[in-house]
Amino acid sequence: MLLLLPPSETKRDGGDPIALSLDALSFPSLRDARQRVLTATSELAADADAMMRALKLGPRQAAEVDRNRQLWTSPTMPALDRYTGVLYDALDAASLDPAARAYAAEHVAVHSALFGIVGAADRIPAYRLSHDSRLPDLRLKAQWREPIRGVLAGHPGLIVDLRSEGYVDLGPAPVRADSVFLRVVSVDSGGRRRALNHFNKRAKGSFTRALLEARPALETRDDLMEWCADAGFRLELGAERTAAPVELELVA
Repeated sequence: MLLLLPPSETKRDGGDPIALSLDALSFPSLRDARQRVLTATSELAADADAMMRALKLGPRQAAEVDRNRQLWTSPTMPALDRYTGVLYDALDAASLDPAARAYAAEHVAVHSALFGIVGAADRIPAYRLSHDSRLPDLRLKAQWREPIRGVLAGHPGLIVDLRSEGYVDLGPAPVRADSVFLRVVSVDSGGRRRALNHFNKRAKGSFTRALLEARPALETRDDLMEWCADAGFRLELGAERTAAPVELELVA
């Protein structure tokens, strides 16, 4: 199984004095695209005003430019620890036991606009780049879509996609029986369903943590739905989508 998480705009500072190494990241076929996006981002950061315009940053976010200027030299930490925000606060990676972290290293990946898909244990620096960021002479969709599509298509077994649709557009998951897109919804008293925002992220974080603590062996969609039922998660088939992975709804 591969569980795909979205990133977060906010990142934790600091880490260990170990510089970024593209050769040490998971999914090595993404190396060339990573090099291009990293180079474009760090070069743009040399012009603080241009970088702030490209990332739509306000004056209080000027430190984000420094992060991008120091990508190759700043401290690194595992991706699962780097991200903060609602999803990652609910996941609370720092409190996971070693067995849960080992399971995450094997089964969890985060989709970054800067690095593409990285493993949960891959060491990355703090940075600022979003799926809709615009870099001069470089379109993120053109850099990432086909390489990431290829990585995911070549991944054997179950893929559970928890990404936001903006990141799905940067690298679609394969359309096959064991590839699912998970959407968080609520159901009102009349049976009407609606997608959630803030609670969507929290539910995904809690779901991921429960999975890491339980460490189930999931090979198929049926395995996933059976585990969810046993673990107290209400997971149902969602709407059919043309030429897209099967959609599952996590009712929160």
